[in-house]
Amino acid sequence: MDIEIIKKHIDDVLVETNFTNLGKKKIGKVRDIYVAKNTVTLISTDRHSSFDRIIAHVPFKGEVLNQISLFWFDKTKDIIENHVFGTPDPNVVVAKKCTPLPIECVVRGYITGVTSTSLWTHYKEGKRNFGNFVLPEGIKKNQKLPEPVFTPTTKSEDHDRPITPDEIVSEGLLSLELTQEIERVAKTLFKRGQEIALEQGWLLVDTKYEFGLDQEGKLILIDEIHTPDSSRYWKAESYDERFNDEQEPEYFDKEFLRLWFKDNCDPYKDKTLPKAPTHLIAELSRRYIEIYETITGKPFNHDLSQPTKERVAKNLKNKL
Repeated sequence: MDIEIIKKHIDDVLVETNFTNLGKKKIGKVRDIYVAKNTVTLISTDRHSSFDRIIAHVPFKGEVLNQISLFWFDKTKDIIENHVFGTPDPNVVVAKKCTPLPIECVVRGYITGVTSTSLWTHYKEGKRNFGNFVLPEGIKKNQKLPEPVFTPTTKSEDHDRPITPDEIVSEGLLSLELTQEIERVAKTLFKRGQEIALEQGWLLVDTKYEFGLDQEGKLILIDEIHTPDSSRYWKAESYDERFNDEQEPEYFDKEFLRLWFKDNCDPYKDKTLPKAPTHLIAELSRRYIEIYETITGKPFNHDLSQPTKERVAKNLKNKL
């Protein structure tokens, strides 16, 4: 989609929803979640979260993220059943109600990162044994690992805590059999994602999966999969040259919006944030659309004839 078209529709954003007939409402960072007896309705809004708060609303972002997830759910349904029942609107998924597991399943195909919990930070500080895998000497930052590694974390309101599969079992969070199964499935999903992404010119660097158990106790893939919000993507074409020159890879970049807020306010402390410039919001929207189109191989066809909020309300009324 042309950026000038995006600018014309810069205010067509889905900020929030308030449906009374879909079940009990829960508000996530990006999605509004309605929990009914047997189903969960997940509505992807255009909220953009950073600094533990909403910093902007990005046109078409919710639709893009939802459609990318649906693409990947379809491409991996032979590996594991997912929670999708139906999609009455481009921003909406009606899902099977499951009990989420208390673990975020993180899989990494490359050693990278700058945070205190990143694989590269630990490796740089001398750590080699990570519990369920051991890394050899001589690995460089951003290098591809011999095999994808499973680095789960706990779920916490404050900060997720890295945890090994042995600790998951010893702390009584999951059984040994279930822990082994989610590691096997997560790695299989990741390898499928890497294969398909590479065909479209992207390297799937790392990602996180969420699993749940349905009412029969069956393991189900839930939440989202391989979106640019839950995954790190690098451009494949330039990776080798940049790695050999010790340059950072080209990546799907939304950091520029965070940097603008850091330059223009204190996003952690200021009660009210300034409004980001239109051209930055439009550019971020364009980048989300670009990654959707390159990963799926399909053009992004948004219905510009009606406001997104009206369309969502109409589709949910007609199809649920």
